[in-house]
Amino acid sequence: MPKLNLGTRLFLSHLLAIVVGIGSFFIIGKVSSPRLFVLHLQELEGRGFYLRYARTQLVQGFENAWSRSSFWSFIAGATAAGGLSYWVSQRIMQPLIQMEQITQKFAAGKLDERMPALEIPELHQLAVSFNRMASSLEGVEQRRRELISDLTHELRTPLTVIRGYLEELADGRIPASPEIYQQLTKETKRLERLVNDLQELSKAEAGYLPINLQSVNLRPLLESLVQRFADQLLEEGPVLRLECPSQLPLVEADIDRVEQVMVNLLGNAVRYTSEGSITIRVWTEASKLWIAVIDTGQGIASSDLPHVFERFFRADRSRARHSGGTGIGLAISRRLVELQGGNIQVESQLGKGSTFQFWLPLA
Repeated sequence: MPKLNLGTRLFLSHLLAIVVGIGSFFIIGKVSSPRLFVLHLQELEGRGFYLRYARTQLVQGFENAWSRSSFWSFIAGATAAGGLSYWVSQRIMQPLIQMEQITQKFAAGKLDERMPALEIPELHQLAVSFNRMASSLEGVEQRRRELISDLTHELRTPLTVIRGYLEELADGRIPASPEIYQQLTKETKRLERLVNDLQELSKAEAGYLPINLQSVNLRPLLESLVQRFADQLLEEGPVLRLECPSQLPLVEADIDRVEQVMVNLLGNAVRYTSEGSITIRVWTEASKLWIAVIDTGQGIASSDLPHVFERFFRADRSRARHSGGTGIGLAISRRLVELQGGNIQVESQLGKGSTFQFWLPLA
């Protein structure tokens, strides 16, 4: 037996409610009206009207008149109510059918369709949410395509270099040397980093990343990171410094994941800051420990700030290619901070630098 669609069920439910209401009115009227009419006749007889021989005919006449008027009232009311119910059902179903048609277009890859404004407030709110979802899907799809294009470029370069060296070595056109092997190792590590970033992002978004929360002191970690990244900076480059209280309260965190977040943030700061300073600033606020990475580098445009933590997003694709970025490090960092019960934020001005800061709960 085929199932009825929502429009038919709405119509039938409205119609059933109307029939029940009119039927109840008809039955109650049919039972009580003659009795009340007889009581009225008795009152008239008590006032001196002689109706004993005409009572039966009067009651029968009343019942006949009431039945005929009730019948036509039922027909007219049911017809009007049925038409109104059908109209209301169609008004509710039309935007839902339109929404279904748009989702089918989404499935076919057409993500630019949107729902128009609707008169019914609840359905209008649904349409607004639907359009917001559609815009988000369109943005994700666009960034996915850009990521595939970028990753193709990123993968092609090291693969071409590796293949070229291997073919030259196999044909004997170049001699094997430590420099050749170092270059091959460098390109292989570049491929490995791309694969690891993609795997890490996939696990983070699926919630499969293991988080080992413990009460830890982050100052030794921050000191070691400053030493590690300071060794990478050129003499004419930015100055890396740590502004941290000598005694830090313990935080509830996974120290390995905190290190991963800090390496991402410091790596971006070093990559895009050619002069000035990079500062790691730490402070406590209420039940939170804040860590900020502040640089005086290139900064981020205000239009890009709402998207910097989105997966697949890169504010400057050509610059990221040159530096080897994949545009997913910040997405991983945000997810890692959230998995530890914290939150991450960014403030930036183009040409003046950026501040990435996140907090972790105190133990």
